[in-house]
Amino acid sequence: MSALVEFAMFPVDKGDSVSNYVVEIIKNIDEMGISYQLTAMGTIFETETMAEALDIIKKSYECLENHSDRIYSTVKFDIQKHKSNRIETKIESIENKVGKVHK
Repeated sequence: MSALVEFAMFPVDKGDSVSNYVVEIIKNIDEMGISYQLTAMGTIFETETMAEALDIIKKSYECLENHSDRIYSTVKFDIQKHKSNRIETKIESIENKVGKVHK
């Protein structure tokens, strides 16, 4: 199974720049050994189970809960049985069809 997740999570009571808080979430994901892609609008990661995906979301919240009274988050899931490594293969499929590799 592949649970492909795109999410953003940040405190809304800390001013315009919240990158220091987002860094804590990314460090946590990295320490968990989860492959991820950071984008300008969020982070994408892939797990083998829905439980693992939800655990990452929960732990991301826990990185922020002691620092903020208000936390904003968006989460999107694409869950597909009998698949894996879609974090790379979905991008490769489009790039191959376009004939261009993203750098």
